[in-house]
Amino acid sequence: MDIREYFLHKKIGVLAGGISSEREVSLRSGKNVLDSLKRQGFEAFISDPADNDFIEQIKVMDVAFIALHGGYGEDGGIQGLLEVMGIPHTGSGVLASALSMNKVASKRIFREQGIPTPDYACVPLPQGYSYEDLSRKLGLPLVAKPVSEGSSVGVTIIRDESEIKGIIDELTDKHKDVFIEKYIHGQSVTVGILGNDKKLRALPVLELVSKNEFYDYEAKYTSGMTEFIIPARLDADIYKAVCQTAINAHLVLGCEGFSRVDILVSDDRIPFVHDVNTIPGLTNLSDLPACAASDGMSYDELIFEMLCSAYYRG
Repeated sequence: MDIREYFLHKKIGVLAGGISSEREVSLRSGKNVLDSLKRQGFEAFISDPADNDFIEQIKVMDVAFIALHGGYGEDGGIQGLLEVMGIPHTGSGVLASALSMNKVASKRIFREQGIPTPDYACVPLPQGYSYEDLSRKLGLPLVAKPVSEGSSVGVTIIRDESEIKGIIDELTDKHKDVFIEKYIHGQSVTVGILGNDKKLRALPVLELVSKNEFYDYEAKYTSGMTEFIIPARLDADIYKAVCQTAINAHLVLGCEGFSRVDILVSDDRIPFVHDVNTIPGLTNLSDLPACAASDGMSYDELIFEMLCSAYYRG
């Protein structure tokens, strides 16, 4: 029995929605995935973790296609539940999901493994360390970020030292865990990663030119707010370095099946990893489908390859 035949005999639950700040985007991703699976002849249905009968929904699925974004879906929790229940699921496992979602944890691993990532400081600052020390060490502007959010939710650029405390306090109230990162001026690119083991590969590098100050939530999910340039406008040697850096970041976190690695190529040609997304967006405006299309893959072909990651996990 080939892989497609295997899935034709399975009930596929598309997990979408949830209770994170990215619920609406997840529902859009899930709807696209569901439509694709049905076009391909698979038996599939939407399952929302926010539903009161979610556990009963899980019990009737043979395979889970996870299209949840943000906390309570991309952070390893759902993956752990499915694994305890013996249900194969798409994408990365518990540990890789948790590490990728926690930006500070992933940055520590990148540092240990020699993968460039912007300098940073955790909040609250160490005893005896002031905001003035922070701006002197990392320079201005600074970037304040929630530790465990996706889609650039809460990301704020700080241009004046007097703003640091107020912005950190506001973000901490909303998101609890926050960190500060050095601002890297350069090209914003993203690299889709697909496959397992020897078949692991980087898709064409996508350059993102936002009409906003940076590639924020509005720019990601509002039509016309971001220009996609594929392949990215990079010299051949830097292009190759970006692809290898993305693959390395995927591997050191233990990701499986697919991911999307967000990178800033600095003005001095260093590819800085700032985020690994284990469940990339799959909406009509999302980056991974655009990368796949540039590589000659249809949306349905992309979704099927992502689905196959559950086969190898099962």
